[in-house]
Amino acid sequence: MAENSAMDRFYSVIPAGGIGSRLWPLSRADAPKFLHDLSGSGRSLLRDTWERLAPISGEQRVMVVTGRAHRAAVEKQIPELADANVVLESEPRESSAAIGLAAAILQQREPGVIIGSFAADHVITQSEAFRETVVQAVNAADAGYIVTIGITPTEPSVGFGYILTGDALDLPGAPTAMVAQRFVEKPDLETAKKYLKSKKYLWNGGMFIARADKLLEQLGKAEPELLAGLLELAEAWDTPQRGAVVDQVWPGLKKIAIDYTVAEPAALDGTLAVVPGDFSWDDVGDFASIAKLHSTGRGSELAILGKNARVLSDSSSGVVVSQSGRVISLIGVKDIVVVDTPDALLVTTSEHAQRVKSVVDALRLGGSGDVL
Repeated sequence: MAENSAMDRFYSVIPAGGIGSRLWPLSRADAPKFLHDLSGSGRSLLRDTWERLAPISGEQRVMVVTGRAHRAAVEKQIPELADANVVLESEPRESSAAIGLAAAILQQREPGVIIGSFAADHVITQSEAFRETVVQAVNAADAGYIVTIGITPTEPSVGFGYILTGDALDLPGAPTAMVAQRFVEKPDLETAKKYLKSKKYLWNGGMFIARADKLLEQLGKAEPELLAGLLELAEAWDTPQRGAVVDQVWPGLKKIAIDYTVAEPAALDGTLAVVPGDFSWDDVGDFASIAKLHSTGRGSELAILGKNARVLSDSSSGVVVSQSGRVISLIGVKDIVVVDTPDALLVTTSEHAQRVKSVVDALRLGGSGDVL
């Protein structure tokens, strides 16, 4: 019997973790970023991610990895999600553990499976272009590469990491796939301008596609103890022993991002491929990006989010998120960020939006965890 095509063996994985601390006080531990509608679609970012992926892999081939505390919210937003495909973390352990566990469980269930990891909290439009890019990535993964989708830059952004592209790989079914030579951290503005001009750099969108066995093999080279723990968990996952094994193994798993255990080592080994994604993408990382998303990049409008928001504006621009029901009046302020919730108020500017994380850190250190 002929081997199934690569797409028949494809499984979507949605890691739904992280608090999104740069979006405080909208995003909280009990209501993280991915559970909010930040795009204006009328659906949460998580639901939008499901709507994008389910038609590609099939509804029965989408797995969500999330915290125990978010199970009810995730299942309410995605009632179609198969019970066996809800993977709950007892506590956050970073992306290597989350994605690695999904890969190990799926490889245990279905040897030869190809997985794609797509964050629950990104905004992507142009679904057909996204689908075509994923199909290329899956074909490149079937050829043995670990694959990332690099976003074609539209501006010299200093808010994203970059991927340096190399030679074309000439792979069947993946005509635009290239060697990914290395990852570059967020640059300064002058460097970002050079990257944009060279046309050799893509934004790192944090999307990874690979055969599950290849991903686990690469992870094991960097962190053998972490791999051993994930394989032990996967072996017990679909058995009555799951609870006991999770309690024993999960707390000891190393916290480390998958960029460091899989993507960067694969780039050094020459086994990382990148497929350019020519679709609109935003990781909605801070309130400045929300303002830009809603003003379509013109920067001259005021974005207003929140049901029944009561906002009066005169010659003002930026973003207002209103959850309190209070009247908010803005007069002559540019690029303002106002986030008004029942128990916390944030006022900053788009320029300083990245610094919101430091406020969260200060609140945590100061013992004000009740508002986080």
